Amino acid sequence: VPASVPLAGLFDAIGSVTNQVMAIYEMGPWATAVEAALVREMAARIGFESAAGLITHGGSLANLTALLTARNVALRDVWRSGLARGDAATAGAAPVLVVHGDAHYSIARAAGVLGLGTASIVRVPLDARRRMRPDALEVCLQQQREAGRPVVAVCACACATPIGAFDPLVEIAEVCRRHGVWLHVDAAHGGGAVFSRRHRHLLDGLSQADSVVCDAHKMLFVPALCAFVFYRNAEHRFAAFEQDAPYLFDPSAPGLAEYDSALKTVECTKRAAAFGLWGLWSLFGPDLFEQLVDTTFALGRSLYERLCAADDFEPLHEPQCNIVAFRWLPRALATAPAAEINRIQREIRHRLIRSGRFYVVQTELDGLAALRVTLINPLTTGDDLDALLEAIRETGQELIAPG
Repeated sequence: VPASVPLAGLFDAIGSVTNQVMAIYEMGPWATAVEAALVREMAARIGFESAAGLITHGGSLANLTALLTARNVALRDVWRSGLARGDAATAGAAPVLVVHGDAHYSIARAAGVLGLGTASIVRVPLDARRRMRPDALEVCLQQQREAGRPVVAVCACACATPIGAFDPLVEIAEVCRRHGVWLHVDAAHGGGAVFSRRHRHLLDGLSQADSVVCDAHKMLFVPALCAFVFYRNAEHRFAAFEQDAPYLFDPSAPGLAEYDSALKTVECTKRAAAFGLWGLWSLFGPDLFEQLVDTTFALGRSLYERLCAADDFEPLHEPQCNIVAFRWLPRALATAPAAEINRIQREIRHRLIRSGRFYVVQTELDGLAALRVTLINPLTTGDDLDALLEAIRETGQELIAPG
C-alpha cells in the first residue's frame, strides 16, 4: 500500500470532518453520491454494461462480500436456513470453493467465515508463470460435478500476491460459463491496470466475471481503505444480505434502497471512503492513474533487468507488474544446501529492515525462500534500485563472511 497522493488525503479529510457515515442515504448524501458516481465510472472501465457495486473497507472485506453473494446465489436458501438445512440440491454434498493456487489468504478466511470451512477449498494447479491453468480448472470442475459437490465460485487472480501473476481470464471465464459456475476475480492489486493502455491487456476477460474486487488504496494511490466490489449482474447487488431493520430502511420509500449502503455491505456505520478518489479524478482525470500504473509497472521491469544483468542475483520470474521476487545467490552459495540458502534470504530481509535502509518482504515459491518487493512509489529512481541491490549484497556478504 503506497503513500496516497497528498491531495487525495485532503479530500479524504472531508469525510473525517463531516463524519458522513453511510448506512442509509439520508445519513450521508454527499458520500453516497460520490460512491455511486465512482462505481459507475469504474464499472465502465472494466467493461460492465449494467453493473452494480459498492465500496467497502479493504480487499479482505470486499472478497468476503462478493463470495457471500456467490454463496447465496449458488446455494439459494442458505442465508435463511444455513448450510445444514439450506438448498436441498446440496444435501449430502459439501460445497466447495475452487481457487487459484496462490490465492490471497483472505479467500481462505472468507471460506471459514461463510461456513464453508477451509477444507472446502480446492486449489487449481498453476502454469510455469504461476497463473491458473484453464485446462486444470476444466478437470477440477468436472471432478466436482461427478462427485456431486456444488461449486460456490471459482476465484481467479488479477494479480496473485506472491509474484503478481495475472490469470488468463478469457479462457477461465469460458470454462466457468460451460459449467455454470460463478467467476470471482480478486483484482485488489492489479485492477488499476484498467486505466493503462499499455497494460490493459492483462485484464482481458475481466468483464466476463460475475464479481470483481479492486483496491483503490493500492494502485490508484488514495487513502486506505477504499475497496470496490462489482457485480456484472446488477440484480445481485442485494443478494449478499437479507435484512429487516425498520428503524433504518424506510418501507414507504423503496426507491431509496438503491442508495442505502447498509443493504449491500457488511458495515452499517460505514465511513465515507471515496472522497479521495473522487477528488483526484475530478481534478486530474483518469490519465493520472494511467501514469501511476505505467510508472510503477516500469519500475518492476527495470529491477528485473538489473537482476538479470547481475551475476549474484536470481530473478524467480519475469514480472507482469510491479511485484518482483528474487534471491541473492552469489557463487559462494552455489553449492550450499537449499535450507541454508533459504535461511540467508530470510536473514538478509530481517537485517535490512532493522537497518532502516529499505523495506522488503519475503515469500516462498515451490520451497524456495525469496525476497519480494512491490515497487509502488512512483518517485523511485534507478539509483534507488541500484542502492537496494547493493544493500542486499553488503548484508549477504556479512552473513557468509568467515568467522
